[in-house]
Amino acid sequence: MGDEIRVLVVEDDENVRVGVEQAVALAGFSVSAFASAAQALAEVAPGAPVVIVSDVRMPGIDGLQLLDKVMAIDAQIPVVLISGHADISTAVGAMQVGAYDFIEKPFSSDHIAGRVARAVEKRRLTLEVQGLRAALDNWQGIEALVLGKSPAMADVRKKILRLADTSVSVLITGETGTGKELIARSLHDFGGRRDKHFVALNCGGLPEQIFESELFGHEAGAFTGAIKKRVGKIEWANGGTLFLDEIETMPVPLQIKMLRVLQERTLERLGANESIAVDCRVIAASKADLAALAAEGGFRADLLYRLNVAQIELPPLRERREDVPLLFEHFVLAAARRFAQPAPVVSASQLSELMTHQWPGNVRELQNVADRVVLGLTGDSLLAESSGTVAPAAKGGTLADQMAYFERMLIEDMLRRCHGSVADASEALGMPKKTLYHKLRQLKIAARDVQGEESEA
Repeated sequence: MGDEIRVLVVEDDENVRVGVEQAVALAGFSVSAFASAAQALAEVAPGAPVVIVSDVRMPGIDGLQLLDKVMAIDAQIPVVLISGHADISTAVGAMQVGAYDFIEKPFSSDHIAGRVARAVEKRRLTLEVQGLRAALDNWQGIEALVLGKSPAMADVRKKILRLADTSVSVLITGETGTGKELIARSLHDFGGRRDKHFVALNCGGLPEQIFESELFGHEAGAFTGAIKKRVGKIEWANGGTLFLDEIETMPVPLQIKMLRVLQERTLERLGANESIAVDCRVIAASKADLAALAAEGGFRADLLYRLNVAQIELPPLRERREDVPLLFEHFVLAAARRFAQPAPVVSASQLSELMTHQWPGNVRELQNVADRVVLGLTGDSLLAESSGTVAPAAKGGTLADQMAYFERMLIEDMLRRCHGSVADASEALGMPKKTLYHKLRQLKIAARDVQGEESEA
């Protein structure tokens, strides 16, 4: 944890300076000590991976003046003030204007090491968030729309770009909340139909009695209450894209009519005899196994074959946990803009909570959590109001323990899905096989190599 953030100790008393330097170094942190604030300021720059521990009373630039100068350079750099008993009220006042913490003299080595550890953790998280936000700002095209660093989402983006300029029907599958409509919109926006209508219809959100009119349209007088002609969703999508969400809920009689539209590329409004030619791309989405439904008679197999020319499967969020920090920051920034609120930075324990949560509501649930965080509706636990379960946390509360636990969980899960094949797992994780073998040895994970021999890592 201390390898990436450097602790700058500023203290004019040599004995105290050496003592603090040794305590911080023995705790595993990189440390540099300075006799004056002016010397330390030369190491401070915007985005610098540093934390400052400074005495309050010093000749020249004192601790409070140093705090002001550091905040002017980068207000996110944690400054921990060391104060004598007489300076406590001053130090408390300094915290109100931006100091991260203060330590009263005398103090033990363990005490200052613990305070520094929290400051280092805070700085590391801040820099990570800044890096994520910079990446979000710099990404363009499909990567800026379909977010995720995981191999699974990289594969989804490749399929979108491969299929976008075609007119083939696409079936998008995945659990509720995985972002199926976003993928459908991406297929439309990156294809040649982008200038025409994208028409979305949730098949599960309409009463059956008005479904047919909504989909195919009607002529005036076609039924009681049909006062004027109505253009249906299919006709409105002519030249563009028709997205049928929750296709598994479409009534079977309408499935027959939809099949005819796909086969003949024509439709008839309710109450009309004239056929209307339509040219729309059909993208369907389902959270159910349509093949199983078709086998049970709950969905027409011939319609399934027409819809499933190409398929994009969206993995649940629990199977791509490495995407959680990036997605969460994206949603936090969007919520901050929407609600005109500052974008907060979560703590290491809160990040661990996000990473180990099962996310039964998937990306939609993650967005709701981000909204609540920005609105200040959460406490130390971000998920207190969530109905999902949380995976067991790593033993020990340090960030290093939590990240090691998550890394182990991710590798073990991928090995299970790859039936123990290190070669397949390394490819899926986007990690060289040699690196994965090193991780297996380091984490003491048993794996089966490609030849099927047990490799005790």
